[in-house]
Amino acid sequence: MAVTLRALQTVVPPTILIQEQVRDIFAAQPGLTRLAQRLVSTSFNVSGIDTRHTVIAELTLDNDAAQPQFFDAQQQLLLRPSTRVRNELYIEEATKLFVEAGRRALAACPDIRAEDVTHVVTVSCTGFYAPGPDYMLVRELGLNANTQRYHLGFMGCYAAMPALRTAKQFVEADPNAVVLVVSAELCSLHLRTSSDPDTIVASSLFSDGAAAGIVSARAPLPGEKALGLDLFETVITPVGEGDMAWKIGDEGFEMILSTYVPHIIDEHIEEALAPLFARDASITGQLAAGRAADAGPVTVGTGGTLLAPLLTLAPAPSLSSVIEHWAIHPGGRSILDKTEAKLALRTDQLIPSRETLRTNGNMSSATILFVMKAILDAPATADGERVCAMAFGPGLTVESSLMTVVEG
Repeated sequence: MAVTLRALQTVVPPTILIQEQVRDIFAAQPGLTRLAQRLVSTSFNVSGIDTRHTVIAELTLDNDAAQPQFFDAQQQLLLRPSTRVRNELYIEEATKLFVEAGRRALAACPDIRAEDVTHVVTVSCTGFYAPGPDYMLVRELGLNANTQRYHLGFMGCYAAMPALRTAKQFVEADPNAVVLVVSAELCSLHLRTSSDPDTIVASSLFSDGAAAGIVSARAPLPGEKALGLDLFETVITPVGEGDMAWKIGDEGFEMILSTYVPHIIDEHIEEALAPLFARDASITGQLAAGRAADAGPVTVGTGGTLLAPLLTLAPAPSLSSVIEHWAIHPGGRSILDKTEAKLALRTDQLIPSRETLRTNGNMSSATILFVMKAILDAPATADGERVCAMAFGPGLTVESSLMTVVEG
């Protein structure tokens, strides 16, 4: 039974942050060391980001809030609201994004009505409340009161992948199931000024956005492009537990994002992909067929640990030709650079990821869905082409998936 992800839709809040302006504000904050000021300039300049979006309307230079909580525009001063203040704004603004993204997904799937939805899976790591966004989607979208609801919280940037995997499992268990998956992240609520290098890197990258899609066994409509959800895999790298983490502090959530993360991904991305590829006979067959004649036999084990030689000994066909599209979570420009070089991908294959980063920044779990949508929306994307998606998060955890473009 084919299970597809349809009607991918994205939403961003209206307030736009210009990266150069945000850089200058962060660099001018009192209390920063000279080294920190240089790190701010470097981190923002090499981020690969032009614009980001935020739900905090007062983060603009021309705001005239009488009692600002996050940014005093007159003094150009970043304030330090409590976790409670940040979370109260999350409750208000995240609900809007969840509902709007879900509404757009349903509108983009005319053969599926609100009452057809059997399951809701919501994803977020930037705030908490109960009854939560899963409940609000049922109420605001007019879903059945007995709709099954699940929330994946505080998992970080990779969480949309297990959400899709969970949705696929629901449909495989019940072919009549229709699963609405919605991710919304308000990362900008937790940005802060600091001389800490990890905090500076986080402040240069993170932003707000939401995305939604519908997972079911129903075939796409004529002319509609969707993604067949083929395989999913989870791998925890041997190192990196302390290099990417997400904790709750008194003044918001505290992101640990060390500059060593791109190096960890560079060293372990092949072994993280190996078990995924080992489960797909078409891919392993094409890679094995392209090995050099004198390379000797290579066995692909079910654990995937023996696939790495295939990736390095087979100059043709390469991964970039066997798998046409790559949806790589743009955690930062250096992560994309390392991935492109290590897997020998073509420059054009990283355009969806780089453009998502450039125009929207890193929206945590929602970001990978933005990249998938960009791939589907590209005119050249054709029926039957393969897609490999990867997202990275705390642990260091690598979530990957193989998908197939399906055109109705």
